[in-house]
Amino acid sequence: MKRYCLALDLKDDPKLIAEYEAWHKKVPPAVTFSIISAGIRDMEIYRTGNRLLMIMEVDDNFSFDKKSKADEKNAKVQDWETLMWDFQQPLPFAKEGEKWVLMDKIFDLK
Repeated sequence: MKRYCLALDLKDDPKLIAEYEAWHKKVPPAVTFSIISAGIRDMEIYRTGNRLLMIMEVDDNFSFDKKSKADEKNAKVQDWETLMWDFQQPLPFAKEGEKWVLMDKIFDLK
């Protein structure tokens, strides 16, 4: 298993943040299926203020590129991503078109 941590910002609006969290209590089955079928074995999202942190544990077959290509062909995932973008905004240093930004691990207690 490999672990990835990614970051993203939400629009800094308490009503939008509350709505974003409400949506994540009822993620559509097609979206969760696409996550699982891509080889993501566990996913958690944490929030502080308007900053999000996603932790993903993936199997050996996982690939960001394969996941992205599969998502492009999945209308339900695209609908979800479009909806989520109503609440999200790129990090100030994100590349053009980049949503979730991969974080670098800088410390490990082990």
